[in-house]
Amino acid sequence: MRILITGGCGFIGSALIRYIINNTDYEVINVDKLTYAGNLESLSCISDHNNYFFEQVDICNKNKIKKIFDKYRPNFVMHLAAETHVDRSIENPFEFMNTNIFGTFNLLEQSLKYYDALDLSSKKPFKFHHISTDEVYGDLEGTNDFFTESSPYEPSSPYSASKASSDHFVRAWNRTFGLPTIVTNCSNNYGPYHFPEKLIPHIIISALKGEHLPIYGNGLQVRDWLYVEDHADALLKVLIKGEIGETYNIGGNNEKTNIEVVNQICSILENLAPEKKVNFKNYTDLIKFVDDRPGHDRRYAIDSSKIHNKLGWSPNETFDSGLYKTVKWYLENKEWWSRVISGDYELKRIGNKG
Repeated sequence: MRILITGGCGFIGSALIRYIINNTDYEVINVDKLTYAGNLESLSCISDHNNYFFEQVDICNKNKIKKIFDKYRPNFVMHLAAETHVDRSIENPFEFMNTNIFGTFNLLEQSLKYYDALDLSSKKPFKFHHISTDEVYGDLEGTNDFFTESSPYEPSSPYSASKASSDHFVRAWNRTFGLPTIVTNCSNNYGPYHFPEKLIPHIIISALKGEHLPIYGNGLQVRDWLYVEDHADALLKVLIKGEIGETYNIGGNNEKTNIEVVNQICSILENLAPEKKVNFKNYTDLIKFVDDRPGHDRRYAIDSSKIHNKLGWSPNETFDSGLYKTVKWYLENKEWWSRVISGDYELKRIGNKG
């Protein structure tokens, strides 16, 4: 069986590919444009595997996407390619509209043409799995509410609005054209190989460098944290066992305020990296509260009971165990994140096994 995965050089995409290659005999075709957040080094451990193929292609390119379908004849599509950084979406919304909306539309169109041309036996297993975010649901007002698969969409940022739009397109292509689709919406991911702009890696790296640890507003924004390898496991279960036309929410069951996350990182670093720069005593001394960003949602929390009850999935990592592994990984892989920050990893964007 062959899986076409878009955005496979990104954080979640690379974790998913490593998980599939290491735990199954499926072949994976990784289609990635290689923007600033796409890094081939995140897949160096499996890049020479016989079941792995890479194509540097923009999902907005209709002709090249068609050629990939014709060349590899995939049994499944897992669509992760997206612009995902909220702050960047506020500064430059166009790229988010282009990739997340038009790119998804183009991928749906080419998938549908490919699917319609398949014989009946090949059509039976085919699935288009669209990977989305809990941010499409907007903000939770109370402390006891949770996002469910039937929660209304109320996106707050250009990023979440573009992802909400792509979700609607995917469901429309299922209902109107009969393309067999599934949608998953996940909570905040964290773990190894996370792009340094994101909260957890940014705090770890800044602390190690003795720089300020910026916290938006009062730091009381709540997020449900999901270890990325648990997410990869859930995505594969949905692909194999999920029902066509259904939506599955995937969460880590780990609600934490941003300030709690930062304090916990500092505590782990006190144990794992006690030697510090001379200009501060404790890592928490570096915390600095900054102006909140526009439209910042206060709380996200996922109800994962559907995927647990229907597909038998639950996360393996607690937040404590996952965060410890993550901090330890960044301590042991300074060369990786140093190259990402400096841009030197751009030199690695070569080669095409396909």
